[in-house]
Amino acid sequence: MTTKKGAANKGGKAKEIGKASSKPKAVIKKKKVRVAKRDNPLYESRPRNFGIGQHIQPKRDLSRFVKWPKYVRIQRQKRILTQRLKVPGTVNQFSNTIDKNTGQTLFNLLNKYRPETKKAKKARLQGEAKRIAAAKKAAQEKQKDSKEPAKKIEVAASKKKRKPKVIKYGLKHVTDLVEARKAKLVLIAHDVDPLELVLWLPTLCKKKDIPYMIVKGKANLGKVVHKKTAAVLAITTVKKAHQKDLDILIQKARDNYNSRYAELVKKTGGQIMGPKHIAKKAKLERLKSKEASGK
Repeated sequence: MTTKKGAANKGGKAKEIGKASSKPKAVIKKKKVRVAKRDNPLYESRPRNFGIGQHIQPKRDLSRFVKWPKYVRIQRQKRILTQRLKVPGTVNQFSNTIDKNTGQTLFNLLNKYRPETKKAKKARLQGEAKRIAAAKKAAQEKQKDSKEPAKKIEVAASKKKRKPKVIKYGLKHVTDLVEARKAKLVLIAHDVDPLELVLWLPTLCKKKDIPYMIVKGKANLGKVVHKKTAAVLAITTVKKAHQKDLDILIQKARDNYNSRYAELVKKTGGQIMGPKHIAKKAKLERLKSKEASGK
């Protein structure tokens, strides 16, 4: 015999079953397995094995693992050291170069006063020699026709032209021009190696009151005078048409370099630490502050 409690439980269960049956069943989606399409079933798939002595490895960026040439390593180390160490003012002043616009104006002027190339000089001298030879030949023929006693024939060279207005280069030559106060504007490259070659030149220019500029790249200066590199260039004279441009550059040189010489020499450079060092230092500072607040 069933008790009343049992009957109630049965009724409750029946109700629950009814409720469950009324709810919609969740639809289970079957994952479709995609079969790899093969162009030709005759060929088997052969996965590559990149183990030692197996398939050729794919191309990767191996620049970190390259043993770079010694000169590359030295120039990279030098760059990092100049950032980390304290650089004296006399050396650091060479990092203070002219801006892009001034550089453009300067090189536009310099390109108008480039010295002649070796090829042009050779052609000029050959032309002069041919002219003299032709004049001698004409004089000899004239002497034969006149039946005069033989005399030494001398042909006068062409009239001496005015000295060409060109840029002067070469460290010794420019130094002589500065000492004689003939240079109007001196240009020094910022990356001369060893730097001791030009380290004293700004001081000499300041002493002799000659405007000077520090320009980016010895290769850029060298290109103007048909050389690979040039440590120093000097402008002595220009045409009247370009005098205004030169005056502007001279004024800029006096404002940025000559008048600020004492300030630039005292200003040290470098002492820029790397990200690892900065992070470590910050961590130590945080620990110290934490200990201080705990006490």
